[in-house]
Amino acid sequence: MTMPARSSLLGALAFIAVAAVAPWMPPWLVSLATIAFANALVVLGLIILWRTGLVPFGQALFYAIGAYAVALIGRYTSVRDVFVVILAGAIFAGIAAYLVGFLLARYREIFFAMLSLAMSMILYGILVKTETLGSTDGFHVEAGTFFGYRPQGVWLNLSIYWLVLGFSAVMAWLVSLYFRSVAGSLSNPIRDNEIRVEFLGISVDRLIHLKLVVSGILAGIGGALAALAVQHVDPAMAYWTTSGGFVFVTILAGAGSVGAAFVGSLVFELVRSIAIDLVPGEWQMILGTVLLLTILFLPEGLGSLYGRLRRRKDAAS
Repeated sequence: MTMPARSSLLGALAFIAVAAVAPWMPPWLVSLATIAFANALVVLGLIILWRTGLVPFGQALFYAIGAYAVALIGRYTSVRDVFVVILAGAIFAGIAAYLVGFLLARYREIFFAMLSLAMSMILYGILVKTETLGSTDGFHVEAGTFFGYRPQGVWLNLSIYWLVLGFSAVMAWLVSLYFRSVAGSLSNPIRDNEIRVEFLGISVDRLIHLKLVVSGILAGIGGALAALAVQHVDPAMAYWTTSGGFVFVTILAGAGSVGAAFVGSLVFELVRSIAIDLVPGEWQMILGTVLLLTILFLPEGLGSLYGRLRRRKDAAS
């Protein structure tokens, strides 16, 4: 079995396992894992850009657009189907990424990072100042229906959890296919020497524009799923600290594999929840320590652990 096939099989088995044990998990862990896997989709988009050498600090822009699309559809229309509203969130986020991509695709390094941050903060300012968008308080999000059925109580949380897992599995598979495509395989060459790529007759700006749209759609889906899970949206979803959290998880996970995005996001949420519970006044310091240790001892992120273990096993055999 080839390495991609083995990784896909392991990933599928992992998603099936975490889906199967859900009814026996404590409610707090179901809620935490739901948010972790929804946010992992944003991290997947960041990994696509990081492999190209781009570090965006404004991915919360598309995350918030996806979340607010779900909330606004639920508030001002009669549409309640979760699949329809998630698709709407992905489309609106993708359109936004396509439009801002005309500007962002021209820049690199710190200029790219700061411009993406500026775009996100513009949306934050609009949300805070607009009463029809909930202003500073945001507003409630309808839970929605699943094929016409509206689950209640614990089954609602489980249904959303399984919904998030389903989207996560499909998106992880699609991103894996994208990395094996021509556009995906050119990420490292663009990062190392984009002039050489241009000499091949390939437009680097167009490729980066495509990557921005793909990452924006992933963030929009993540935001839509998070809005359904939390059943509330507010301007903080577009704030720079939200983008910073996604960057934190990307550093923790590493850009080496698709599965690392989900592991890193789950670890981040667990560490943050435990730190807030044990030392509510110093939880940021604990997260900072985790980030520092990751950079010092696992500079390629948690995803590199699998590769290290495999190399040791091959060396021993």
